[in-house]
Amino acid sequence: MSDYKFEAFEQLAQTLIHRLSARRMEAQYVASAEEAKKEILKQIPAGSGITWGGSQTLLDAGILDAVKSAGTYDIIDRETAKTPEEKRQMLGKQMVSDYFLMSTNAITLDGQLVNIDGRGNRTAFLICGPEHVFVVCGRNKVTPDVESAIKRVRNIATPANTRRLHLDTPCAKVGCCMDCLDHSICNQIVITRACSGPAGRIKVFLVNEDLGY
Repeated sequence: MSDYKFEAFEQLAQTLIHRLSARRMEAQYVASAEEAKKEILKQIPAGSGITWGGSQTLLDAGILDAVKSAGTYDIIDRETAKTPEEKRQMLGKQMVSDYFLMSTNAITLDGQLVNIDGRGNRTAFLICGPEHVFVVCGRNKVTPDVESAIKRVRNIATPANTRRLHLDTPCAKVGCCMDCLDHSICNQIVITRACSGPAGRIKVFLVNEDLGY
Protein backbone atom coordinates (compact mmCIF):
# COMPACT_ATOMS: atom_id res chain seq x y z
CA MET A 1 0.00 0.00 0.00
CA SER A 2 1.32 3.43 -0.91
CA ASP A 3 2.24 5.86 1.82
CA TYR A 4 0.94 9.07 0.29
CA LYS A 5 2.14 11.22 3.17
CA PHE A 6 5.66 9.88 2.60
CA GLU A 7 5.43 10.47 -1.14
CA ALA A 8 4.09 14.00 -0.68
CA PHE A 9 6.98 14.97 1.58
CA GLU A 10 9.45 13.52 -0.92
CA GLN A 11 8.16 16.08 -3.40
CA LEU A 12 7.94 18.89 -0.86
CA ALA A 13 11.52 18.26 0.24
CA GLN A 14 12.76 18.92 -3.30
CA THR A 15 10.89 22.23 -3.29
CA LEU A 16 12.37 23.14 0.09
CA ILE A 17 15.88 22.21 -1.05
CA HIS A 18 15.56 24.67 -3.93
CA ARG A 19 14.21 27.43 -1.68
CA LEU A 20 16.84 26.86 1.01
CA SER A 21 19.54 27.02 -1.65
CA ALA A 22 18.23 30.43 -2.73
CA ARG A 23 18.81 31.48 0.90
CA ARG A 24 22.44 30.26 0.83
CA MET A 25 21.64 27.16 2.90
CA GLU A 26 22.46 23.66 1.75
CA ALA A 27 19.82 20.96 2.17
CA GLN A 28 19.54 17.21 1.76
CA TYR A 29 16.55 14.88 1.75
CA VAL A 30 16.75 11.69 3.81
CA ALA A 31 14.03 9.06 4.04
CA SER A 32 14.44 8.27 7.73
CA ALA A 33 16.05 9.29 11.00
CA GLU A 34 18.40 6.32 10.65
CA GLU A 35 19.54 7.60 7.26
CA ALA A 36 20.04 11.09 8.71
CA LYS A 37 22.24 9.64 11.44
CA LYS A 38 24.37 7.71 8.93
CA GLU A 39 24.76 10.75 6.67
CA ILE A 40 25.83 13.01 9.53
CA LEU A 41 28.43 10.52 10.76
CA LYS A 42 29.70 10.12 7.18
CA GLN A 43 29.94 13.85 6.51
CA ILE A 44 31.77 14.90 9.69
CA PRO A 45 35.52 14.19 9.43
CA ALA A 46 37.27 12.29 12.20
CA GLY A 47 38.85 14.58 14.76
CA SER A 48 36.26 17.33 14.34
CA GLY A 49 35.05 19.24 17.38
CA ILE A 50 31.30 18.60 17.75
CA THR A 51 28.72 20.20 19.99
CA TRP A 52 24.94 20.54 19.92
CA GLY A 53 21.91 22.42 21.14
CA GLY A 54 19.11 20.93 23.19
CA SER A 55 16.97 18.88 20.83
CA GLN A 56 14.40 16.12 21.20
CA THR A 57 14.83 15.46 17.48
CA LEU A 58 18.53 14.63 17.89
CA LEU A 59 17.62 12.32 20.77
CA ASP A 60 14.78 10.64 18.86
CA ALA A 61 17.03 10.05 15.86
CA GLY A 62 19.81 8.54 17.96
CA ILE A 63 22.24 11.09 16.57
CA LEU A 64 23.66 12.27 19.90
CA ASP A 65 24.31 8.73 21.12
CA ALA A 66 25.97 7.86 17.80
CA VAL A 67 28.23 10.91 17.87
CA LYS A 68 29.24 10.36 21.49
CA SER A 69 29.98 6.67 21.01
CA ALA A 70 31.83 7.01 17.69
CA GLY A 71 35.14 7.58 19.46
CA THR A 72 36.50 9.65 16.57
CA TYR A 73 35.36 13.16 17.50
CA ASP A 74 36.31 15.86 19.99
CA ILE A 75 33.06 16.03 21.95
CA ILE A 76 32.12 19.38 23.52
CA ASP A 77 29.26 18.45 25.85
CA ARG A 78 27.75 21.30 27.85
CA GLU A 79 26.26 18.82 30.32
CA THR A 80 29.76 18.10 31.66
CA ALA A 81 30.10 21.69 32.94
CA LYS A 82 29.25 21.78 36.66
CA THR A 83 30.06 25.29 37.87
CA PRO A 84 29.03 28.69 36.44
CA GLU A 85 32.63 29.32 35.39
CA GLU A 86 32.87 25.94 33.65
CA LYS A 87 29.61 26.68 31.84
CA ARG A 88 30.93 30.05 30.68
CA GLN A 89 34.13 28.44 29.39
CA MET A 90 32.09 25.73 27.69
CA LEU A 91 30.17 28.38 25.75
CA GLY A 92 33.47 29.66 24.40
CA LYS A 93 34.48 26.18 23.25
CA GLN A 94 31.11 25.65 21.61
CA MET A 95 31.37 28.96 19.79
CA VAL A 96 34.54 27.87 17.96
CA SER A 97 33.54 24.23 17.37
CA ASP A 98 33.80 22.66 13.93
CA TYR A 99 30.24 21.33 13.88
CA PHE A 100 27.10 22.40 15.72
CA LEU A 101 24.15 20.00 15.62
CA MET A 102 20.58 21.14 16.22
CA SER A 103 17.02 20.85 15.05
CA THR A 104 14.79 23.72 14.07
CA ASN A 105 11.52 24.51 15.78
CA ALA A 106 9.91 25.12 12.40
CA ILE A 107 10.69 25.67 8.73
CA THR A 108 8.44 27.68 6.43
CA LEU A 109 7.43 26.67 2.94
CA ASP A 110 9.61 29.45 1.53
CA GLY A 111 12.69 28.14 3.36
CA GLN A 112 13.00 30.26 6.50
CA LEU A 113 14.06 28.67 9.79
CA VAL A 114 12.12 29.72 12.90
CA ASN A 115 13.57 29.06 16.35
CA ILE A 116 12.56 30.11 19.84
CA ASP A 117 15.00 29.83 22.76
CA GLY A 118 15.15 30.51 26.45
CA ARG A 119 18.82 31.39 26.95
CA GLY A 120 19.62 31.91 23.29
CA ASN A 121 22.81 29.85 23.06
CA ARG A 122 21.31 27.51 20.45
CA THR A 123 20.11 30.35 18.26
CA ALA A 124 23.38 32.25 18.77
CA PHE A 125 25.40 29.34 17.40
CA LEU A 126 23.02 29.00 14.47
CA ILE A 127 23.71 32.62 13.57
CA CYS A 128 27.49 32.61 13.99
CA GLY A 129 30.43 30.85 15.60
CA PRO A 130 30.70 27.14 14.70
CA GLU A 131 32.17 26.53 11.26
CA HIS A 132 29.35 24.21 10.20
CA VAL A 133 25.76 23.90 11.41
CA PHE A 134 23.77 20.71 10.74
CA VAL A 135 20.02 21.17 11.22
CA VAL A 136 17.91 18.00 11.43
CA CYS A 137 14.28 18.70 10.57
CA GLY A 138 11.39 16.24 10.67
CA ARG A 139 8.51 16.66 8.24
CA ASN A 140 6.22 17.69 11.12
CA LYS A 141 8.14 20.97 11.46
CA VAL A 142 7.04 22.40 8.09
CA THR A 143 4.63 25.34 8.31
CA PRO A 144 3.09 27.65 5.68
CA ASP A 145 4.72 30.88 6.89
CA VAL A 146 6.53 32.62 9.75
CA GLU A 147 3.35 33.54 11.62
CA SER A 148 2.09 29.96 11.67
CA ALA A 149 5.60 28.76 12.57
CA ILE A 150 5.71 30.93 15.69
CA LYS A 151 2.22 29.79 16.69
CA ARG A 152 3.27 26.17 16.21
CA VAL A 153 6.37 26.56 18.36
CA ARG A 154 4.64 28.41 21.19
CA ASN A 155 1.54 26.21 21.30
CA ILE A 156 2.90 22.76 20.42
CA ALA A 157 6.67 22.55 20.86
CA THR A 158 7.11 24.78 23.90
CA PRO A 159 4.48 23.18 26.16
CA ALA A 160 5.99 19.76 25.40
CA ASN A 161 9.52 21.03 26.04
CA THR A 162 8.60 22.62 29.35
CA ARG A 163 7.10 19.31 30.45
CA ARG A 164 10.25 17.50 29.30
CA LEU A 165 12.44 19.94 31.23
CA HIS A 166 10.18 19.84 34.32
CA LEU A 167 9.64 23.60 34.24
CA ASP A 168 6.91 25.32 36.21
CA THR A 169 5.49 27.50 33.45
CA PRO A 170 1.85 28.26 32.62
CA CYS A 171 2.08 26.38 29.30
CA ALA A 172 3.35 23.29 31.11
CA LYS A 173 0.17 23.37 33.20
CA VAL A 174 -2.43 24.17 30.56
CA GLY A 175 -0.79 22.79 27.40
CA CYS A 176 -0.76 25.95 25.30
CA CYS A 177 0.95 29.34 25.25
CA MET A 178 -0.10 31.80 27.95
CA ASP A 179 2.36 34.50 26.83
CA CYS A 180 4.25 34.35 30.13
CA LEU A 181 7.48 36.18 30.98
CA ASP A 182 8.60 34.63 34.25
CA HIS A 183 10.73 31.48 33.69
CA SER A 184 9.81 31.56 30.01
CA ILE A 185 11.78 29.52 27.48
CA CYS A 186 10.46 31.77 24.70
CA ASN A 187 12.77 34.73 25.31
CA GLN A 188 14.48 34.77 21.92
CA ILE A 189 12.61 34.47 18.62
CA VAL A 190 15.03 34.08 15.71
CA ILE A 191 14.01 33.96 12.06
CA THR A 192 16.80 32.85 9.75
CA ARG A 193 15.97 34.36 6.36
CA ALA A 194 19.32 33.37 4.89
CA CYS A 195 22.73 32.07 5.90
CA SER A 196 24.77 35.04 7.07
CA GLY A 197 28.11 33.21 6.91
CA PRO A 198 29.67 31.43 3.93
CA ALA A 199 27.09 29.83 1.65
CA GLY A 200 26.37 26.31 2.83
CA ARG A 201 27.54 26.89 6.41
CA ILE A 202 24.02 25.86 7.45
CA LYS A 203 22.94 22.46 6.11
CA VAL A 204 19.39 21.22 6.66
CA PHE A 205 18.60 17.50 6.66
CA LEU A 206 14.93 17.10 5.69
CA VAL A 207 13.77 13.85 7.26
CA ASN A 208 10.68 12.02 6.02
CA GLU A 209 9.56 11.16 9.55
CA ASP A 210 7.87 13.03 12.38
CA LEU A 211 10.63 13.91 14.85
CA GLY A 212 10.72 15.92 18.05
CA TYR A 213 8.14 18.52 18.95
